[in-house]
Amino acid sequence: MFQAILHGLLLALGLILPLGAQNIFVFNQGANHKSLRSVAPVVITAGLCDTLLILLAVLGVSLLLNQYPSLQLIIYIIGLVFLLYMAWSLWKEKPAQAAEQPSMSTRKQIGFALSVSLLNPHAVMDTIGVIGTSASVYVGSEKLAFTCATIGVSWLWFIGLAIIGKQLGRVDASGKYIVILNKISSLIILAVACIIIKNIWLLI
Repeated sequence: MFQAILHGLLLALGLILPLGAQNIFVFNQGANHKSLRSVAPVVITAGLCDTLLILLAVLGVSLLLNQYPSLQLIIYIIGLVFLLYMAWSLWKEKPAQAAEQPSMSTRKQIGFALSVSLLNPHAVMDTIGVIGTSASVYVGSEKLAFTCATIGVSWLWFIGLAIIGKQLGRVDASGKYIVILNKISSLIILAVACIIIKNIWLLI
């Protein structure tokens, strides 16, 4: 049981720690809102999406994706378009916009959180493929413990990101540091997009 929990914790940390579209969005929303309560829709949506993906992985959806490469190709293409749009949006943001723009509405928060969570093919494939493969070695209570550990890490990570983002927002009234972060984030997302282009090329 302990081994399954430890495996789930370490695996989830390894998958969620790298900066990606989802992490960047949760962090930025924490920085751009005045209270943590205002960021709750983003954290809850991201957490629920990761929970769904992990459950699908444990239930064996990775086998379905492996059997139908055309389905993988569709997911990659849709995700690539979204990631390029997000990278462009982050790059063109100016300091004045970051400091003065109104906070995103709850509906937009949820919609964008759904997008960065479910339209990022690199993250989806990693979560479903890697976690699904790892979960297959466990049965019964051990599989349940493994699943709960990976889900727990996701929720705690998103809450932590929002809190850290909120602290940055307090000390960066001008929005200068947030814009620098956005530039770096944009380049990271472009790097992920390049990997996706490579994967699309291999599938064609």
